[in-house]
Amino acid sequence: MEDEKVDFEVVDSGGKRDGRGRRLERQEEKERLLELYDRSGLTQKAFAEREGINYHTFVAWLGRRRGSKHGGSPARMDFTEFRLEAPVRSCGSLEVCLSDGTVVRGGDAGELAALVKALRS
Repeated sequence: MEDEKVDFEVVDSGGKRDGRGRRLERQEEKERLLELYDRSGLTQKAFAEREGINYHTFVAWLGRRRGSKHGGSPARMDFTEFRLEAPVRSCGSLEVCLSDGTVVRGGDAGELAALVKALRS
């Protein structure tokens, strides 16, 4: 088999790199690429490949942008602990369906009412 000659050129844009040699993009460049992605109609993976961006890095950029559009962090969730007196009465089963799709089941109307009230506040 004959040796094939392969010509290639390495171009260094001179951009900053981290300690592992990964290219660091300025925020303006990230925003430009994200806007370009929005207009591209490509999947995240296809766009990242086309632009030479690590797919996982690109997904992280999209996640950070999504978070910043919603106040910079995910919605805060509060939890309230409820202790039901044992034994739970099983004489009848009650079910409450909330407008957000939450379903609460139990045997005591008073306890269910307190739980629903806490969930709505």
